[in-house]
Amino acid sequence: MSHVNFRVIVFSSSEYVEYHFREPLSVFSTVTFVQARLDENSARLARDHDAAIIFVNDDANAKALEVLAECNVKTIALRCAGFDRVDLAAAKRLGIRVQRVPSYSPRSVAEHALSLLMAVSRNLKTAQYKMLSGDYTLSGLVGVQVSHKTYGVIGTGNIGLEFIKLLKGFEGKVLAYDLYPTDKARELGAEYVSLEELLKRSDFISLHAPLTDSTRHLISSKSLGIVKRGAILINASRGGLMDTKAVLEALKEGKLGGVGSDVYEGEEALFFKDTSALATEQRMKLWDRYFLEFKSMPNTVVTPHIAFLTVEALTAIAETTVANLRDAQSKPDKAEGLCNQISAKK
Repeated sequence: MSHVNFRVIVFSSSEYVEYHFREPLSVFSTVTFVQARLDENSARLARDHDAAIIFVNDDANAKALEVLAECNVKTIALRCAGFDRVDLAAAKRLGIRVQRVPSYSPRSVAEHALSLLMAVSRNLKTAQYKMLSGDYTLSGLVGVQVSHKTYGVIGTGNIGLEFIKLLKGFEGKVLAYDLYPTDKARELGAEYVSLEELLKRSDFISLHAPLTDSTRHLISSKSLGIVKRGAILINASRGGLMDTKAVLEALKEGKLGGVGSDVYEGEEALFFKDTSALATEQRMKLWDRYFLEFKSMPNTVVTPHIAFLTVEALTAIAETTVANLRDAQSKPDKAEGLCNQISAKK
């Protein structure tokens, strides 16, 4: 096999990452896998590499990018869609091109969101705990039916649309909210309404919006104040969409009937790390004051950012990442217009 003369380093690697990426990346002359997350200290590992592949919780802040630039890294390839932890303005200033994977099996993420919805609505977490302890009574296990209810979908991009498709089988009413409504959602039977109306009417609310300055803490004490009592909230998008403190209060007061979340605000200190061997005191230093309470409540189901984690999605991510880097390698002097490139707004 002939190799493209291009040197790539993969940050935040793990066994599954190397398994799914090693063969697709073999087209390049050098591929280095490192377990370290990208930050201003680990960035020095990229010396003598042309490109760095990073993940959702890698910290590509200005300082880390400056180190990458000193190491002559010209391209960053995100193996995910989200880029809220990349300082795009600094990247542009330093001449580092940034690419991402805008879509990688949105059905996988939508299916996980639906799994969380079902698990919360039928108290599967409590049922499992009771079974494991030898308690086979039915107390605390009364759930709610999902069919023929009203579902609120916030964000109707690729994942939101797939989630709406999955909801069709439940024969209920789908309300949607997005700053940019799409005919595709309407064709699937969704009705666009204001955010306030969606929160007031929905029995189930699922978040599929990107994290931006305008969407941060979209779910806050104010918005929760108008949510239909007993509604179930699902988040398989970004932890920062929810104000954790406000969500906890709503759960305690019974305003929310339950929460299923694959993400957590500040998750970068926790997710994708094995803390099982740490002493309790050491683990607690990684958690913020709300995380233990949030994940331990009987009516919450929390998973460690795994909605994307399917064979199909990983295959698509690897293929797109390689295509992005091949485009970058073939155009070393092109500052803009690369495949799936993202840049700071002017």
